[in-house]
Amino acid sequence: MMKRLSILDLQRKKQEKEKIVALTAYDATFAALVDEASDIVLVGDSLGMVIQGKENTLSVSLEDMMYHTRAVDQKLKKAHLVTDMPFLSYQVSMEKAIESAGRLLQAGAQSVKLEGGEEVCDLVHRLTRLGMPVMGHLGLTPQSIHQLGGYRVQGKEERKKDELLKDAKRLEEAGAYAVVLESIPEDLANDITKNLRIPTIGIGAGRDCDGQILVIYDLLGMDVSFHPKFVKRYAHLSQTIEEALKNYAQEVKSGLFPDDSHVFH
Repeated sequence: MMKRLSILDLQRKKQEKEKIVALTAYDATFAALVDEASDIVLVGDSLGMVIQGKENTLSVSLEDMMYHTRAVDQKLKKAHLVTDMPFLSYQVSMEKAIESAGRLLQAGAQSVKLEGGEEVCDLVHRLTRLGMPVMGHLGLTPQSIHQLGGYRVQGKEERKKDELLKDAKRLEEAGAYAVVLESIPEDLANDITKNLRIPTIGIGAGRDCDGQILVIYDLLGMDVSFHPKFVKRYAHLSQTIEEALKNYAQEVKSGLFPDDSHVFH
């Protein structure tokens, strides 16, 4: 039986200068499809938008994250499974945060991801001391979208650049095994990556991060209305799916489906 990648395996990839491939998945079917290509599979709170149709991630519950983690865990054989800690699962108290992280690990996650810098370092330290691996997340932090004023590139000002670099170092010192850098300038992501011993995983953070992550639906081109600059579409499945459904509907209406090869005798 194939062994799932651990946080030590991921950190070794940085040391050996091997790029890390990360993707999201939210159900068992996609988990099986992305497993072979991925080093990391993230059950992201982005499910609030791509699965639940919400405008942001703030309404996603811990129970939602546990449900989807269980589904993805069923089909992964190789990739490391990390799950986002959703809004209010770790901001209220240390005790609630520890319980929330533990429940996600019980659901099948190998590690948890949470957003923030210095303000979450005590929590990161506590969780890792308790044996719960933590991935950090800096830059555009979607759970703070109202504070940030929208989905905007972060770290353009010198003061903010210095702050993000310091936050990355603090997360590493607190025990984070990796950090996601979202929507920041490439030169800043390069500085952070060079100054950390732990891997950086970029999304809209340029070419120099130790790895890259994309939302699986964005990569496959399943929503033609959503196309930020950092997303590359490797397929255009919305067109393929729409055409397949159109053909199915036409064949049902015309009586062509089911034909003799699709019925029992």
